[in-house]
Amino acid sequence: MVRDATVATLAGLAVTASLPFYLYGAWIILDNETVTWDVLTRHLKYIVVGLVLTTVPVVGWMAPRLPDQFGGLAVLHAVLGLQAYAMLAFALTGIVRIFQAKYAADLYRDPDPDVDLNDLHENMSAWRGRLRIGVFGYVLFWLGAYLVGVVRYVQLHVL
Repeated sequence: MVRDATVATLAGLAVTASLPFYLYGAWIILDNETVTWDVLTRHLKYIVVGLVLTTVPVVGWMAPRLPDQFGGLAVLHAVLGLQAYAMLAFALTGIVRIFQAKYAADLYRDPDPDVDLNDLHENMSAWRGRLRIGVFGYVLFWLGAYLVGVVRYVQLHVL
């Protein structure tokens, strides 16, 4: 049987490894003035890898063990993590609509840098706001959950 400390170390390394994928995925979008279909799919490839590196340890190892550790930092860690995923879901409600509007206007295959995205749909600014708030919230809560997870790891497996 594999020791808890070994699995915790592997889970921590996977979650830690997700951060560079998130950062590089964000950089891809920030580095391009016009977000074409190729830029978007390249961005999403890195973001999905980051999400997998975070979500697999959460679902496969952390969540099933939570009822046995319910209290103190474990609860804070779980609440922050769940809130991060809630913010991600909120961001997705915006990005799906933005994607639909840009796809309908053929701005991914034939980008026009002079098009004001707010002119594509009357709700575009609200959708973009959801996306920004959701992404910012996800990152904020992810960092909080990560830091609490590091403290818990040190308390449970190092000290």
